[in-house]
Amino acid sequence: MKFDAPLIQGRLLKRYKRFLADVELDDGTVITAHCPNTGRMTTCAEPGWRVALSESGNPKRKYRHTWELVHNGTCWIGVNTGRANALAAEAIHAGLIPELAGYDEVLREQRFGNSRFDLLLRGEGSSCYVEVKSVTLVAGDGCYIFPDAVTERGRKHLNELVNAVRAGYRAVMLFVIQRPDGTAFRAAEEIDPDYAAALKNAAENGVELLAWRADVSPDELRLVLPVPIVVKGI
Repeated sequence: MKFDAPLIQGRLLKRYKRFLADVELDDGTVITAHCPNTGRMTTCAEPGWRVALSESGNPKRKYRHTWELVHNGTCWIGVNTGRANALAAEAIHAGLIPELAGYDEVLREQRFGNSRFDLLLRGEGSSCYVEVKSVTLVAGDGCYIFPDAVTERGRKHLNELVNAVRAGYRAVMLFVIQRPDGTAFRAAEEIDPDYAAALKNAAENGVELLAWRADVSPDELRLVLPVPIVVKGI
């Protein structure tokens, strides 16, 4: 996934009110950008770190810039959680994820039960619901972990994926990792033990778990590598 236009770089001054970030651009201008990440952004939002922003080109938009990337001194990290769904859909269309290859249609935002899943894959005689989560946090043990804050909505999605399996569909939980500096993936039991329990229950009841890492740069985002998943007790 290439960005529509070159990203604008600067340094993070502060992130606040969840959705806002003050950035000093390389030309010295200070602007307020939209932060498209509702999580805590632990390990992704230290003042002074380099950031890269996209510009909407819409003069009517209050905050014309969107925070896309941050550099932690080692690597670029994609912090725009909205990019994860597009990354997943693009990779599936291109046949880059073997476990999700062979479907004729990739549909976005499809309702099942009381939830709306990110993707529905349709092929001859088969359908697969896919929920996508963006992963930006690396724990002290070197593992990528999700979530970075308690998520009741995330647990609901896992339970609905189990219901989809029981209804005869294939169901997949896909974690899109937007940084390259971790090892395996696991649930963030220390942050949300209920989500970790729900993930284990989903795996035990037929929901397939996948984690794929993206290459992240100011030029493009691209899913490139499967990451092993560690689920306690399985």
